[in-house]
Amino acid sequence: MEQLINYFEHIPSSHRTLILVSGLTIFWLLESAVPLFSFKYNKWKHAGINIFFTLTTIVVNFTLAFILVKSSDWVVAHKIGLIQWVSMPVWLYAIIGLMLLDLIGAYLVHYVEHRVKWMWRFHLIHHTDQNVDTTTANRHHPGESVFRFVFTTLAVIIVGAPMWMVFLYQSISVVLSQFNHANIQMPEWLDKALRWVIVTPNMHRVHHHYRLPYTDTNFGNIFSFWDRLFGTYAIAPNEKLKYGIDTFMAPEEANQVGTLLKIPFMPYRNTIPYEDEEKLS
Repeated sequence: MEQLINYFEHIPSSHRTLILVSGLTIFWLLESAVPLFSFKYNKWKHAGINIFFTLTTIVVNFTLAFILVKSSDWVVAHKIGLIQWVSMPVWLYAIIGLMLLDLIGAYLVHYVEHRVKWMWRFHLIHHTDQNVDTTTANRHHPGESVFRFVFTTLAVIIVGAPMWMVFLYQSISVVLSQFNHANIQMPEWLDKALRWVIVTPNMHRVHHHYRLPYTDTNFGNIFSFWDRLFGTYAIAPNEKLKYGIDTFMAPEEANQVGTLLKIPFMPYRNTIPYEDEEKLS
């Protein structure tokens, strides 16, 4: 455990980049070997759009990183935060810390993005992807990257997380996000077993169904039990899912970087009313 802490306490930026690239590469290859859906799209062009937004996220996080570091150093130095107030073994300290960082820095901000209109205007860029695959994981508007960073910083302060824990959380988070967005076919028994603890592809892809109520379910990123605990868990057959967001289904709006960047500042489009609530399961 000490070696793990020491590694993430001093992890080079090059190693963090390697984790991101390695995850994308592994799941990209798995998508080619055991795809769930056979999308009729240019995979490289699609990846180019999503990698552009991956790079903007990296720029935002790199630019604001000093705030995260200062916040973590401050809470540790002043013994502020939930895990700073209770004595426990290091392994338990790490697990609880990761769980709380995931709750506030991933689940909570994601839930709020779907409830607050101005935040949704930025987040829906993530939902415009009609060919969800591992590259979709980092398809976030730069504006969304900023307020996700704010929630991560808030999580660090509330939790009292040291920097090694923050880096460990971010590393696990990026790989799990790539995993649960991946267009891969997993044995149902395996997906179902993993789903009790972590967010799996079969669980998260329901969130990318193009219309409500499924869009407002399965907000988790690492741990699946937050959705079960807060009543936002849903499951549906893969073959009944349709990716995208019903207010922006036109290809020219969903597949052009320039348009995607402008969407938050375009006239707001209200949710499309349907005669009946859709029930896929």
